[in-house]
Amino acid sequence: MIKHLKKGKEEEDKKEFLQQVKSTVETIIEDIETNGDQAISQYSEKFDKWNPESFRLAKEEIQACYDELDDNIIEDIKWAQEQVRNFAQIQRDSMKDVEVETLPGVTLGHKHIPMESVGCYVPGGKYPLVASAHMSVVTAKVAGVKRVIAAAPPFDGRPSPAIVVAMDLAGADEIYCFGGVQAIAAMAVGTESIPPVDMIVGPGNAFVAEAKRQLFGRVGIDLFAGPTETLVIADDSVDGELCAADLLGQAEHGPTSPAILLTNSEALAKDTLAEIERQLTILPTAEVAGAAWKDYGEVIVCDTYEEMVEVANDLAFEHVQIMTQNVPYFKENMRNFGALFLGPETNVSYGDKCIGTNHTLPTRKAARYTGGLWVGKFIKTCTFQSATEEASVVVGEYCSRLCAVEGFAGHKEQADIRLRRYKG
Repeated sequence: MIKHLKKGKEEEDKKEFLQQVKSTVETIIEDIETNGDQAISQYSEKFDKWNPESFRLAKEEIQACYDELDDNIIEDIKWAQEQVRNFAQIQRDSMKDVEVETLPGVTLGHKHIPMESVGCYVPGGKYPLVASAHMSVVTAKVAGVKRVIAAAPPFDGRPSPAIVVAMDLAGADEIYCFGGVQAIAAMAVGTESIPPVDMIVGPGNAFVAEAKRQLFGRVGIDLFAGPTETLVIADDSVDGELCAADLLGQAEHGPTSPAILLTNSEALAKDTLAEIERQLTILPTAEVAGAAWKDYGEVIVCDTYEEMVEVANDLAFEHVQIMTQNVPYFKENMRNFGALFLGPETNVSYGDKCIGTNHTLPTRKAARYTGGLWVGKFIKTCTFQSATEEASVVVGEYCSRLCAVEGFAGHKEQADIRLRRYKG
């Protein structure tokens, strides 16, 4: 039996909010399409109180950010980027070009071709999310993207030194200080001063996710990565203190970030609920985490592991933390998730910041059909084919007959002209 000890907002409430987001985003994109840089300035002033002469940072401004940071922080950023770069390179090396003779004289293959230009969005209005620079810019560069531009909103009224340094160390070719829908639209459609890119990647709030959704098709996107979701799957092998820490640690992303405990132990569920209330009295980010927990937090109790897997696969959450006696069971049976964190020794924060896997992951059930950002997202896998004259005759005879079945006379003639020329 599956029961809820705590529920979040009803779906209708969430739909109403998303409809408001959709309308707002449509208006901003249309304005930027029409008015370009002028609209960017207006929205940046309105939302971020930031309107510099140029949103692109000059070399001197980038160097000033280095000068503000302690050497230890710069070294930590380099270490985290090395972990991300290493795993991205391992993934890239797994992608092989193919060229094979499938029939006598018929050669088929595919090539992996990096995109020409990519825009990387790094959230930074509420928290300076330095790690998002590693995840997007480093990975794009490992893939071989020629032009990688990066954008982040101002933090405390100016460019975040740590984000800017991370973007630069990661290899960004252009660095901009603006955020939100206006940043996504500027990179996607272009303005008088910003050439458009071929693809937009990176996480963000509901407005950023909606902007990517509306612009998809005009540009590519990595995936729909909206407000952070976390699912903690636990049994009585762990305690409420650990579960509460892992739930609140992700709820602090924002007031619309869902955090769910899924367990087969009602005692653990109640212990976790009590621990969450206690930790909210001492957590520095309790105002945000508490709001998210109040409106989007849930506690679900099941009888069996099988029920827990059923619920988890239906939720298709971004982050799934497994803290049970039988971790391999969930690793084997989970199908819909952005990333798994296996065992109490690891946690979502490791993946978010520095362990090496990518933290840009699918939300809002997108994990049913896609994984997260990885080096392959920046690469087009394109096929090619060739045939000898003899092989063209073999394939052409089948093609001619199949085209006739479909009534495609022009297609049939493409085959027939080769049959006339090559059949001997």
